[in-house]
Amino acid sequence: MKTRISLVFLALFCVVTVNSFAQERFIQGIVTTFDSITIVGAEVMVKSSKEIVKTDSLGQFKVKIDGSDKLKISAKGFINQNVKLDEKTKLVAVNLKLKAGEKAREYAIGYGYVKDGEKLNALAQMTSDDVDFSQYTNMYDLMRGRFAGVQVQSNGDIIIRGVNSINLSSAALIVVDGVQVDGSVMSTLVPSQVRSINIIKDGSAAIYGSRGANGVVVIETKKGLDD
Repeated sequence: MKTRISLVFLALFCVVTVNSFAQERFIQGIVTTFDSITIVGAEVMVKSSKEIVKTDSLGQFKVKIDGSDKLKISAKGFINQNVKLDEKTKLVAVNLKLKAGEKAREYAIGYGYVKDGEKLNALAQMTSDDVDFSQYTNMYDLMRGRFAGVQVQSNGDIIIRGVNSINLSSAALIVVDGVQVDGSVMSTLVPSQVRSINIIKDGSAAIYGSRGANGVVVIETKKGLDD
């Protein structure tokens, strides 16, 4: 009788152990900013175990998770981001947003989160913390004269790199809350609802493909950040 009970307990122990190992798995990921600039040394915390790992020189990480779990990614100068995982998640790509202001940029470069500081320095930024956007009636008036070398034409095109062709458009690509949009969207945006405007002038714009060849205007709205 004792032998039978022992076997039952042993069987139950094996089932629990197998289930435990089945739920425990590893997941890999990468942390970037502005879609392609890798962040080195960002902290990735697993909510279930509180384990913390840091991204490597390529912005990559690998952590052990327990079934459906959550990750918290943080780096000084950037807005923290939480990522909810499910059982099908195998790879995580996290794009942290840089906080507003020059201090955040200094942290990103000074703390070594962004190795190629020239990429961040090539970005011109203006936020609602720096300027009262609500005093402007439209986005064109807001941007006109605010960024060195950036022109706002009468037809609404925003020119960052000068007029490159007589026949082809030289207008910059417009990205609003992470989505590439038609330039006409600029006329519908309300300045008071905009959080920040970033101008990407150099080769970093290549991450947007051929459409980014004329430079990119990256706009974050207050609604987009709340989402």
